Amino acid sequence: MITQGSGTDGPDRDGATASPEETVTRDGEANAGRDRSGGSDGWLYGWALGYGAVGAASLLVPLYAIDLGAGALIVSLIAATAAFAGVPGAILWGRLVTRTRRRRPFILVALGLAAAVFLSLPFLASPWTVLLANAALWFVVAAAAPVLNVIVVEGYEPSKWTQRFGLLNHYQGYGWLAGLVAGGVWSSVAGTRFALSPLAAKRLFFVLGAVVTLGGVAVVLLRYPEPTTISDRRFRRLSRRLRPTGGTTTRATWAVPFGLGRILWGLRDLGFGRANGSGPTARAVLSRLRSRFSGGLLRYLLGATFFFAGFSAFFGPLPAYLVDSGYATDEVFALFILSAAASAAAYASAGAAAARYEPFRLQAGALLFRAGSFPVVAVVGAAVAPPAGLIAVGMLFLAIGGSWAVIAVTATGLVSGLASDSVRAEALGVYTAVGSLGGGVGSVFGGAIADWIGYLPAFVVAGGLVVGGFLVAAGAKRATAPA
Repeated sequence: MITQGSGTDGPDRDGATASPEETVTRDGEANAGRDRSGGSDGWLYGWALGYGAVGAASLLVPLYAIDLGAGALIVSLIAATAAFAGVPGAILWGRLVTRTRRRRPFILVALGLAAAVFLSLPFLASPWTVLLANAALWFVVAAAAPVLNVIVVEGYEPSKWTQRFGLLNHYQGYGWLAGLVAGGVWSSVAGTRFALSPLAAKRLFFVLGAVVTLGGVAVVLLRYPEPTTISDRRFRRLSRRLRPTGGTTTRATWAVPFGLGRILWGLRDLGFGRANGSGPTARAVLSRLRSRFSGGLLRYLLGATFFFAGFSAFFGPLPAYLVDSGYATDEVFALFILSAAASAAAYASAGAAAARYEPFRLQAGALLFRAGSFPVVAVVGAAVAPPAGLIAVGMLFLAIGGSWAVIAVTATGLVSGLASDSVRAEALGVYTAVGSLGGGVGSVFGGAIADWIGYLPAFVVAGGLVVGGFLVAAGAKRATAPA
């Protein structure tokens, strides 16, 4: 479990004490805790509606670009820009939230702009314009994430924050999965029941996604809780007091693929994106990491950068590969749904296994399995025609999804074990940031190789990056956390 750290509220890590305004905020937070004991989370259904549309678009947008003539490189660039566009969005809106002390307008604007992007997609006729629209979508979705993190803990004691973060991820996660399922079902019935071409079916689905997202706007307007009472500064300080024990339940706030705001907090802990614009240079950040993190932790984080790059070098061009191999849109959706469902189903088992067995050995097995399975997908997908190929590749996707659960759960435990108490939250934030960096770069790298040489070489390189990351991270096993 994650427990609250010991000690009373003291000065910030930089030595600053609470301001008079923040003292008033604490009193308001205590009062809000009594007012929000029940029935105040209905607005999350509105966010889940919008997030469901985004979940469907995460796969439908690259497939739409393929219908417009995109190759493996552009499809991978769509994935890469989605990863990178979210970071400046979160930093920019994090500053605005701090200055305005408002919350609901940012959620409403995020949903409204996402609906506008969905409505614009049917009118786009170039893969490059689709890429830009997708970047805009992820810019606004990620921008709302840090606001969401603060809203869900309004009026609750820090000891309950883990549950609240888990609740947010619950709504987002099931919304995302429901969106994928809806996209797959629509792709399978649009042609047979409504005689729509694949391109027309996708365009109509984007319109439906906009309608659903606007429905989310209405729900947030009707069900949003009372005005906020907790400051951005206090939220960050109290978040540092959450300590992982056992390395399993931290996935509720850090290891799940939802909630891009965790990238923001990781970067802000390093000093990037400060409101006064006086953040340190990259060289200063690296020097600070060397002084605060152990050699074993730095080695593991470097290895994580490589194996995340390998993951994205595989998944970036994967939609284009599946379409080129003869799989229909609904079959591509089905494969990704299988992978996501396998991850969700395996989290609990992976957590139990990590508590019983040595986490690094578990992660090593999952990493090496992924490294070997990536090129196997390329061989099986091309050599075995559907429907037999669909079954074979589907089994691989199930196993690949399950392996992610093992990696996600054990990674937070390993990072936590290699970090001292004083820098544990910072280390988890850096782990998230390097995962995003490696993922974005890996998507471009894998797409370029697939476009210029072929899918099999790209997937072999993806597996090689995972193996390289594993070998780099292996040295961290012998390291101990700093005193």
